Amino acid sequence: MRVLVTGGCGFIGSHIVDKLLQEKHDVYVIDNLITGNKGNIVHNIPIMDCDINSDMVDEVFKEFRPEAIIHHAAQVSVTNSVNDMLYDETVNIHGTLKLIEAARKYGAKKIIFASSAAVYGNTVALPIDLSHPTEPLSPYGVSKLSVEYYLKMAQKLFGIDYTILRYSNVYGPRQDANGEGGVIAIFSDCLAQNKAPFIYGDGKQTRDFVYVEDVASANVNALTAGHNEILNVSSGSQISIAELFETMKEASGQEIDAIYKEERHGDIRDSVLCNERTKQVLNWNSGTSLLEGLKRTLHYYNENVIS
Repeated sequence: MRVLVTGGCGFIGSHIVDKLLQEKHDVYVIDNLITGNKGNIVHNIPIMDCDINSDMVDEVFKEFRPEAIIHHAAQVSVTNSVNDMLYDETVNIHGTLKLIEAARKYGAKKIIFASSAAVYGNTVALPIDLSHPTEPLSPYGVSKLSVEYYLKMAQKLFGIDYTILRYSNVYGPRQDANGEGGVIAIFSDCLAQNKAPFIYGDGKQTRDFVYVEDVASANVNALTAGHNEILNVSSGSQISIAELFETMKEASGQEIDAIYKEERHGDIRDSVLCNERTKQVLNWNSGTSLLEGLKRTLHYYNENVIS
């Protein structure tokens, strides 16, 4: 299948590219390289260095004629979305509408969209299943939820199928520890450099961490399954941030204490996503245990960040 991956040089996108190529798909990548890195792509495939709001996107569709789009290009910082709502909207909503228009124009059959647990907002009941209310607490969460509605609209009006994947906290090799990097990436980077990380709030807030290669498998499986479905992609288990850091300290052999700071606005208190529907529909499982995933991630940082 001809698959266009937006944000394909990024953390999750590059792992999806790896998985697609393993399964012999024809792949084209769009990435503006603001957060993506061409070094994440070791394969000889076409990469267009452009923003998804660029008119060059139309040229990519015209040349490649993708049958499916796996859409990961996004503004992903909750903090930045609060500070600059207009930029968040420009990338996450307007950029996606450009892709929908190009898919309509050039006959793409399906869009697989990277959504987020941020669409749910504060937890009403755990685990969070697909019937949970959606009340996002940040402009980032609002933009992700808005795109979900646009994709539903595009299916009804234009016949473009979708699979919406609501991610819990994704982690693993290649994740950027800078800026709004995932907490495991930040902890890994600090441990590799023998520095104390920050923990915001009391550390008792919980998260559901899913390994990036498992996320990549869910995306690739969605090419042929889960049509017009919204699905949670998660491990289905939760751990507090404080316990996570203690686990990583033990795995790394480091003896460093975290520095606690005040809670950040827009952060969700507790989150664990129910993935039973995803397992059934995509014939998928999050097969990587947290301990194994942490060991692989810590190894990556020790080999690539401070070496």
